[in-house]
Amino acid sequence: MSVKKQFGSFDELLESSELPVLVDFYAPWCGPCQLMTGILDKVSETMKDKVQIVKINTDNYPDLASQYKVYALPTLVLFKDGSPVDRVEGVIQADQLCDRLAVHA
Repeated sequence: MSVKKQFGSFDELLESSELPVLVDFYAPWCGPCQLMTGILDKVSETMKDKVQIVKINTDNYPDLASQYKVYALPTLVLFKDGSPVDRVEGVIQADQLCDRLAVHA
């Protein structure tokens, strides 16, 4: 399950995590983004010791979306050691996402 957390800055969030961070850039009005919620819950359960999942509402953080070139929703970006190492645009099934994450975990 993804967790809502407060953080001072996005960089602080990335730097404070010992695990790779999968960021789900989404918007509440986005239908495919709603589908990803259940998928990410499954991924989180499967990979809870290997990756941290964070959801970023692009309506609230448009500068972050722009900085990471998020032009389609949902966009998932995997950060390792503070840098993006993989990205997926659109809906992806839980098992496929776990396979992609395992490469970087």
